[in-house]
Amino acid sequence: MKWYAKVGLAALSGLLIAIAWPVRGLAPLAFIAFVPLLYIQDKCYSFGLSYITFLIWNALTTWWVWKTTALGTIGMIALNSMFMTCVFWAYHFAKTRLYNNQKGYYLLIIFVLAFEYLHLNWQLNWPWLNLGNVFSHYHTWVQWYEFTGIAGGTIWVLATNILIYKYLLLSFRAKQSVVEKSPKSMLYLILIPCIVFIPLIISKIQYHCYTEKGSDVEIVVVQPNLDPYSEEFTLTPKQIMERNLSVAEPLMTDNTRFVVSPESAIQENIWIERIDKYYSIKELRRFIANWPQTCYVIGISTNGLAPDGCENDFAARKFYDVDKYYYSYNTAALITEDSIQLYHKSKLTPGAEAMPSWWILRMIKDSSLDLGGTVGTLKKDTVARTLSFDNHKVGVLICYESVFGDYVSKFVKNGADLLFVITNDGWWGNSPGHKQHLEFSKLRAIETRRSVARSANTGISGFINQRGDIIEQSNYWEQTALRNTLKTNDKQTFYVRHGDYLYKISVYLTALLVALTIVKLIFGKQWKN
Repeated sequence: MKWYAKVGLAALSGLLIAIAWPVRGLAPLAFIAFVPLLYIQDKCYSFGLSYITFLIWNALTTWWVWKTTALGTIGMIALNSMFMTCVFWAYHFAKTRLYNNQKGYYLLIIFVLAFEYLHLNWQLNWPWLNLGNVFSHYHTWVQWYEFTGIAGGTIWVLATNILIYKYLLLSFRAKQSVVEKSPKSMLYLILIPCIVFIPLIISKIQYHCYTEKGSDVEIVVVQPNLDPYSEEFTLTPKQIMERNLSVAEPLMTDNTRFVVSPESAIQENIWIERIDKYYSIKELRRFIANWPQTCYVIGISTNGLAPDGCENDFAARKFYDVDKYYYSYNTAALITEDSIQLYHKSKLTPGAEAMPSWWILRMIKDSSLDLGGTVGTLKKDTVARTLSFDNHKVGVLICYESVFGDYVSKFVKNGADLLFVITNDGWWGNSPGHKQHLEFSKLRAIETRRSVARSANTGISGFINQRGDIIEQSNYWEQTALRNTLKTNDKQTFYVRHGDYLYKISVYLTALLVALTIVKLIFGKQWKN
């Protein structure tokens, strides 16, 4: 095969999965996207060819991060593409060693699931491109995520690709002149429609039969539309409060229970130890004093004094003028007339909010090197802390946290009957980024069967019901507020109770397969198929 044909096949796989990706992607293409790459692995594999596939996929779906940091985006795309390529190389190596490259396609499903689980839990987490997310724009196809989470979608995509590839491989063999006469090809012709359409039919039945549970709660979500580059950090606290409260006030009723403003809406250098002394907090309390049946949920950038002996905590930051340390947080606050409840973001965005606490990075942090910006990380909560008001518990997902299905389920385990997403997607401009982020919230609603109220600084804000339908949404880049009624729910889905069990099983299987591969590599034993 000519080199340009090989490169073309690798590029085709990358293009197909990128075109399938939300928000206006053609999700059915995901079922064939990896067929060219599987052919490359079988016939002419090289590390570089598979890197082309994953580089194209990453670049075409997450290029919008460029708007926040050009150099960081190049590094992120290159590095994540490398991680994905290493996973595919491991699949190729194990398949070759264990099965002489003749069988073992199932290894790809196991290895990819294990990698996606890693990307949900390690310090360089980036689950944005976990394959199950591809169906977020087609949420009526995956109502069974309430049992499997997005891992079920990953299995669906890869299993279908493998079956289609094996059918095509069988069909085009030189000695196979009449496909219909081959029992194996007939088997694949039966299996492929089954694996594609049976989950789809089940989901459609679930969607149309599901009845929302719980009582009604009226919520107002605020979209202040603060430009993060020119306004968010320069306007006065009074101006920022006016941006939020002026659009919320006309929508308030005696039935309103929650008003929700976005992530980092308050930038007043607030210290937790005296949080109730600041103008923004006083103004919010003045506002809700007129509506005593209401609480206000809002995002705040906060600081807090660190206890003595925390010098070695990677998140600790030293004061310049005294030998003391403090923490910085990305905080969600629930404010009433007489109380303030806080939750600090736990799933931090790599690079922007967190650095891995690896030894080499600790050395950089402790050095006097000028790297052109702050080298450090935010302090985070150790639990998925719910915030309570009027017999309701809410899980407030701060921006990036809404991509982590298992972590979101922990809020529900801790009693959340509603989910709020507060985010500041304005950093990405009018790009696919904020749209993809909105779509992923639909999957969290399905997994947990919790209604979602979403407040985004510049959009898109809105309301999502327990089936994953967006029942109302704002336009991008406008100052506005929306009022709607959502259903609460106190029932736990199978996925909430058991979490990412499919991912965890794949990790154990991966460890076993790696051990078997090493044993055969060292001892040269024959693997009997």
